[in-house]
Order: sequence, then C-alpha cells, then structure tokens
Amino acid sequence: MTDATRILVLNSGSSSVKFQLIDMADGRRLAAGLVERIGERADCPDHAAAINSVADQLAAAGLGLDSPLLAAIGHRAVHGGTRFTAPTLITDEVVDAMRELVPLAPLHNPANITGIEATRKLRPDLPQVAVFDTAFHATMPERAARYAIDTATADRYSIRRYGFHGTSHQYVSRRVAQLLGKSPESVNVIVLHLGNGASASAVAGGRCVDTSMGMTPLEGLVMGTRSGDLDPAILLHLHRVGGLTMDEIDDLLNRRSGLKGLSGDNDMREIVRRIGEGDETAKLAFDVYIHRLRKYVGGYYAVLGRVDAIAFTAGVGENAVPVREAALTGLEALGIELDPTLNAVPSAEPRLISSAGSRVAVAVVPTDEELEIAQQTFTVVRRAFSGAI
Repeated sequence: MTDATRILVLNSGSSSVKFQLIDMADGRRLAAGLVERIGERADCPDHAAAINSVADQLAAAGLGLDSPLLAAIGHRAVHGGTRFTAPTLITDEVVDAMRELVPLAPLHNPANITGIEATRKLRPDLPQVAVFDTAFHATMPERAARYAIDTATADRYSIRRYGFHGTSHQYVSRRVAQLLGKSPESVNVIVLHLGNGASASAVAGGRCVDTSMGMTPLEGLVMGTRSGDLDPAILLHLHRVGGLTMDEIDDLLNRRSGLKGLSGDNDMREIVRRIGEGDETAKLAFDVYIHRLRKYVGGYYAVLGRVDAIAFTAGVGENAVPVREAALTGLEALGIELDPTLNAVPSAEPRLISSAGSRVAVAVVPTDEELEIAQQTFTVVRRAFSGAI
C-alpha cells in the first residue's frame, strides 16, 4: 500500500450521496458525481444501493474501490458534539457515539451514519475517517461557546454553540494565509462563508475563536431560507399567541425565512436582478442581509483585536460582487478598503480584492470542502498506519 494516495470523499445526505475521488499525490480530482433521489427510485431504494452505484461509476471509469491505490474513504459528518473535535478513524464505537449525537443533528447525522455503514460493508478492510463540520470550531473558548442559560440545564441537554461549515472555514483561513505569504499561525482572519446557508468565523492564528452558527445551523447571518439571529421570545409568541405548533415554527424559521421570507426569493442573483428593476421588496431583503453581515464583521473585528484579512467564500461570497461591496464599503476607518475594479473582476482563483493601501487584506477564496476532507483523511490514515502506506 506504499503507493496508495487516493482518497474517496463521500457526503451522504438524506436523499443523495455526493462523491469525489482525489489523488493526494498531486491534488487531482480523478472522479466526481452525485447519486440523488435515494428512496424515490426503484434502482436506488436506500443508501446501500447508492453507495453501490458510486462504486459502479468508479469501476466503469477504471477507478474501482478495489484499487490498491485507494488509501481510505473520508466521510463528511455534520455534528461531532463535544466528543469529536478532530477527524476520527471510524470504528464501531465511533458509529455508536455518532448515533448518540443524532438529537443534535436529526436531519443530518442519521444520513451520515447510513452512508458510513453502507461503505464499511462494501469495503470493511479499508480505513475510513469521519470529518466533522463542528470540529474546527471546538477551539472556541467557553466564553464564546456558552449560552447564558442555567448551566445545569445546558449541560444536561448539551446546549452550547458548536458551529458548522467547519471544513470550509478551516480550508479558507489556511488558503488566505498562503495568499498573503504567511503561516496560518501568524494570521487573524474573518471568514464569511456565504451560500444558501451562511456563517462567519473569527480565526486567530489558525484556530477558531468564534463563529456565527450555534447549537444548530439556524443561528447567525441571514441566509437563503433561514432566519439567523432573532429574539427567542418570538418562538413563544408564535406558539402562545399565533397557535403555531413546534413543527410549524421549525418550518417557518428554517424554510420560509431569510431572503425567501423577506422577498420570496432565496437566490441572491435573483434578488440583485430585481433590485436593478427597482423592486423595493428585494432591496429591503438585501439591506437586511447586508446589515447583519456588517454587524458580524465589526463584532469579529472586536473579538480578534487585530484583523489581517477578510475572506469571502461559497456561492454568494465568491460570485456576488454587490454583496462584497455593500458589506465592506464605509469601513475605511477600520483599515478595510475594497478596490472596486478588482472586486468586479470574475475569477475562479483565490485573489485579493482590497486596495493597495488597505491595512486589512480582502480576499475571495473559492472553498474546497472535499479537498479539505481528503487532506484530513489522508493525514489521519498516514498517522494511524504509518508502516502500511
């Protein structure tokens, strides 16, 4: 197995499995694909069938799971709680512990576990690693992770801030340091992961010290369909006065709020188009989105004390020129100066878009969560089986 450098990355969702095969020798993507509508198709009734479909697709491309060049399989796992704070070699005990964490991520962890079990049955001899979305944020100090509620109650029900999108925040913060020609340990970065789901993080010397998502991915920034921060008494009001059930409130806050709730659209491209046509509803949605984003930029500037860079990533962050401009314009007093020309240049490469005189670098860094999972998986396997690969 000395030449085994390939990592298969699997992201098992409730109704889909995404995969990429990456060669860690040079970072090349050898294959990528998606199996969707699991449970809705006769040829794909469950995750075991989906994993078999992935294996068949790879075999058809001459990249079968039986290849001696395959070093390991890395699985995206959403919630590690306080138990898993680093990428972890999967064992029966790890899977059992992930089951115990299902109440913290009832929509995600069961699917992650099902994908892991299906793959372990297919290749029980192959090392497999779980890479947790929450792990990067486990370095948050207690003052950032704790909610100000009764401590005994919080501990009994595992109520604390965990954060999500961790693999993206970790990858982007490290890439920003490389872009600046510095080590991650010497750089303080505010990372803005702006997609349909959105989160911000304050990263000091390569370690997360705060992040906007909390116990669940609902807290924080305004998102495509999620509300982000709101007064918790609103939930009580909706239940007591509005008569809404808990399930109806959950649906409201997660699926009918955010940009969609404010404007009817959750796609930032459509919001921007409508603003161009003079749509005041779309303009208000955009303004609410930007106002919350600027609050987090300022707040994390205060948390870090010194900011070397602000990085935009994910679908909106990488592509929405008006969002980047609106989020940072007027912050010159904080040493943040955007170059309008650089900001407007489309590119798929990591790049700086700040002016030459800006004390704080502003970067656009396309995220690559699959590569991050592959790198972490490869590192774990090399350490665990240093004599074998």
